Amino acid sequence: MNPLNPDLNIPSDLPIAARADDIVAAIRDHQVLILAGETGSGKSTQLPKLCLAAGLGKKGLIGCTQPRRIAAVTLAARVAEEMGPAGGNLVGYRVRFRDQVGPETKIKFMTDGIILAEAARDRLLSAYEAIIVDEAHERSLNIDFLLGILRGLLPQRPELKVIITSATIDTERFAAAFSAPVLKVSGRGYPVEIQYLPPGPDSDGPVAEAVAAVADIHADPDSGDVLVFMPTEQYIRECVDLLRGELDAEKYRRPATVLPLFGRLAGRDQRRIFKPVRGRKIVVATNVAETSLTVPGIRYVVDSGLARLSVYGAASGTARLPVLPVSRASADQRAGRCGRVGPGVCVRLYGEDDYLTRPGFTRPEIQRSNLAEVILRMISLSLGDPGRFPFLDPPSGRALNDGFRQLFELGAIRIEDNRRDQARLTAAGRIMARLPLDPKLSRMVIAAADNGCLAEVMVIVAALSVQDPMIRPPEHEKQADAAHAAFRDPGSDFITLINIWNKAAELKSLGQLSRFCRRNFLSFQRLREWQDIHAQIRRVLRRDKGFTPGGDRAQPAAVHQAVLSGCLRSIGLRKEKNIYQLSRGRKGMVFPGSALFNRAGAWVMAAEVVETGRLYLRTCANIKPEWIEAAAGDLLKRHCHSPHWEKKSGRVTALENISIFGLPLAANRRVDYGPIEPAAAREIFINSALIEGEAGPGFAFLAHNLALFAELREMEDRLRQRDLVIDAPALFALYDQRLPQWVRDRASLRRFIKRDGDKGL
Repeated sequence: MNPLNPDLNIPSDLPIAARADDIVAAIRDHQVLILAGETGSGKSTQLPKLCLAAGLGKKGLIGCTQPRRIAAVTLAARVAEEMGPAGGNLVGYRVRFRDQVGPETKIKFMTDGIILAEAARDRLLSAYEAIIVDEAHERSLNIDFLLGILRGLLPQRPELKVIITSATIDTERFAAAFSAPVLKVSGRGYPVEIQYLPPGPDSDGPVAEAVAAVADIHADPDSGDVLVFMPTEQYIRECVDLLRGELDAEKYRRPATVLPLFGRLAGRDQRRIFKPVRGRKIVVATNVAETSLTVPGIRYVVDSGLARLSVYGAASGTARLPVLPVSRASADQRAGRCGRVGPGVCVRLYGEDDYLTRPGFTRPEIQRSNLAEVILRMISLSLGDPGRFPFLDPPSGRALNDGFRQLFELGAIRIEDNRRDQARLTAAGRIMARLPLDPKLSRMVIAAADNGCLAEVMVIVAALSVQDPMIRPPEHEKQADAAHAAFRDPGSDFITLINIWNKAAELKSLGQLSRFCRRNFLSFQRLREWQDIHAQIRRVLRRDKGFTPGGDRAQPAAVHQAVLSGCLRSIGLRKEKNIYQLSRGRKGMVFPGSALFNRAGAWVMAAEVVETGRLYLRTCANIKPEWIEAAAGDLLKRHCHSPHWEKKSGRVTALENISIFGLPLAANRRVDYGPIEPAAAREIFINSALIEGEAGPGFAFLAHNLALFAELREMEDRLRQRDLVIDAPALFALYDQRLPQWVRDRASLRRFIKRDGDKGL
């Protein structure tokens, strides 16, 4: 029983219950509290109830943020259940496209993205009396952005309570940033034994080591399920296949069910990990199981010590997804997964020395991300120069410069006097800031309105905002490929997305949509998310003139030109089959899953360029170089050479080379040199057309002058005297003085003579 309030029902077997009085007192006495508690200590579920015990929730909501939707929804359900019959009314949640908050709600679970969106409308977050920032150790962009906003907000709202918590939080750093006390909840539900199994010299890699470790666990008569951490989907599939072959029921005299868990897995397959099975359950997962959700029944963890981490290189403009050793904090989070239902064992497939030399915490996302979207959001909220924003770990100057450069290239901002703090949104930038999209996707929407293809591009950008809806189970690869082939466009993965959308749009019910997805190897969950984002884009654009989708289907060329406006940084020029020269000296390969693989044209664009094992161009389309030239505008680099008078056209022409980001678009294209270099063109015109007489027929003054010069030169020859005809520099000075500066070709010369006559010449 809870001594503070029996109705709150704080389970006494949770470690946090022993410190309930201390936590409530700290909440009452301090505006900010840093709370560190081991995985399984009860932080996420019990802290909101302890805020109620401290008297909060009467003047505003108790907001609880989570990095992921699945955690926000499941935690809300758990807390509501623990609070008994009244819990359904007192506890709610809000995630993207789902709002379960009512008038009686006091505890509101939500993703950190939701509260950031609310901060855009209400800078004081006046709806909240307390905000709990959970899983703060993840240091995602949203978490760091929210923490920065809260640091600036606290002096303005002294009554607002903020609790920052995680199992592996960097308490010293957070305490110093917020000048806040630290409370620690020691212990978890059950102890966890750590075993280290470093790889030997003949190791076959983490998959083989994990399979051997699981086999040893399965041979032990003790019960309990197993959670294996692998870094990528490919590692997981390989591990699952080997385990299913290794853990033969007859060999071990006990059944085992091996299940994968990763982001691209279909929703129904993800949910299988929560269902009871006959015998032992073995789940092989990415780090989605590290903090986002709890797999029930886990007594053993096998940790490869690896994870795939997103790293954006501002210097190269490339998003990389390398497999890297996890931090000590992440390793501890993983170990905590097996102490929930009984004493656990965590087998680490690396040595203790390796563990001790790893960084304490994962590098914050703000320091390894493309910052264009963050900067756009900050400018729209009038939060000032991102370089001066109170981030716990500020991003580098190079990353900020890259983000500003991208927004400038996309036409979202203008910068006055080269000062970043003076950056202002353009009209397009204001629309882009409101859209729930990456800035480059928002730019595509702006261009689509001008190109008459808004309906198609809204579908495309919504699709690019979710994971690929096409799934390819390893046991049904051929069937999946055959089903997907019906949608594929041979020249564009973007049109493929439209084809899927159009087929799905014909269906009248969710049941039909579900059957359609199963039949065509599509993710029902992702397709629904795709539809939800599309609907949100439409709602945002309703207030803007010129953003009403047309009724007629747009031509693919118009669609691709609109999409290209946001993909200029990821265009490629073919060097060899499937290999393309990209900007900044990079070379990339068309992704094998693209419809363009082995059949791409001379120029392609990609929705993203990602480095995994190598640099891949994903979601591609063939494009024409003239489209690039039309979309790029001032981003084009032009170099003219060999200017000369061209008698036939009557103007000074030159040969022009055009490039973008180092990629050659045109070479030795003949262009009119006058508009490019007016003074130089005029000088060539006077020398060639007038002094040398190459202007062509129809100019009486020139015929007169040339005849006179010929007569005088003949006289000079007879008299053997060389001072009768002025030299070329003097003649140039005469024409230069008597002709207006705008005369630099045959057509402008005729306009001048028609207006002023040619007597002065």
